[in-house]
Amino acid sequence: MPKDNGSEKKKRTITEIRDSKHTGEKMVYSSVPDYTSARWAEMAGVDVCVVGDSLAMVAHGHASTIPATMDMMVMHAQAVRRGAPKTFVLGCMPYQSYNTVDRALTNATRFMQDADCDAVKPQGGKSQAHILQALVDAGIPTASHIGLTPHTVAMFGGFKIQGRTAEAAMKILEDAFAIQDAGCFMLEFEAVPAPIAKVISEQLEIPTIGIGAGAGTDGQILLSYDLLGVFTDFKPKFTKRYANLTEVAVKGLSDYVREVKEGSFPDDDHSYGVNEAEYEKFLALVEKRQQH
Repeated sequence: MPKDNGSEKKKRTITEIRDSKHTGEKMVYSSVPDYTSARWAEMAGVDVCVVGDSLAMVAHGHASTIPATMDMMVMHAQAVRRGAPKTFVLGCMPYQSYNTVDRALTNATRFMQDADCDAVKPQGGKSQAHILQALVDAGIPTASHIGLTPHTVAMFGGFKIQGRTAEAAMKILEDAFAIQDAGCFMLEFEAVPAPIAKVISEQLEIPTIGIGAGAGTDGQILLSYDLLGVFTDFKPKFTKRYANLTEVAVKGLSDYVREVKEGSFPDDDHSYGVNEAEYEKFLALVEKRQQH
C-alpha cells in the first residue's frame, strides 16, 4: 500500500491547474464517490478529486447519471472532502441543476459552501456559455464538459463517440472556445477521437483533460471505481484496469462465509476474554438465578 503522504501534500490551486497548459505538467483527475476512495486518491497523489454524477450509476445502481440530484451530489462531495482534505475537489453539477442562471448560481453555491468544493463543472459549450459566464462572474471557479455529454445522451441516441465528421469536430472546437471565452479554467473532452481532441487542445489557452479522448489532452480523468475494478457492470473501452478489487473483495467475503459456516470464525484471536474470577462469579450468579 502506498505510504500516506497526506501530511506533506499541498492542495493544487486554480493557478497551478491553469498554468499546467504551459508548464507541460500532466494533471491527474479521478472521479471518486466516497470517503474511502477519496482517501486512496489523496494517498496516491491524484491532483484533482472529481465528484462526478457517475456516482448515480457506480454508487447507487442507476442505469444513467440522470437520477443524480443536488442533495445526492452534495452529500457525496462532503464525504470526498473529508476523505481528501488536501486535494482539489471539483463538484459536477447534475442533470437540470444549471438550466437557468439563477438555478446554476444557487446549486453551484451549495457545492462551494455546503461541501467545501474548490470548483464546479456543469456540461456544455456554446449553448451553456451564458451559464458558465454567470458562474465565473459570480466568483465561482468553473470548468465544463464537451464531446459526449451524459446529460444530453438521449439526443445523441445513446453513448456514442462525438466529433467523427469534420463538421461535428468543428462544433466541438467552437464549444471549446466558448468555454474558454466564458472564463472557465479547464474543460473536459469525453469520447472524442484522439486526433480531434489533440488539435482542439492545441488551439486553446486553457488546459484540457480527457476521458476516452487520447493522449493529446493536458491531463486525464478516469473513474476510480472503473480503474480499480470496483464497478464491473460494464467496462468502457477507454478504461484501463489497474486493479481488480471486486475479485479481491468477493474472495475475502467468500472466505468469511465459509469460515462462519464451518465454525472456524471467530477464533480466540478475534474474540474478547474475561477475567477468570469474574467469569466464575458470573456463572455462580447465573446458577443462582436459575434456582429461583
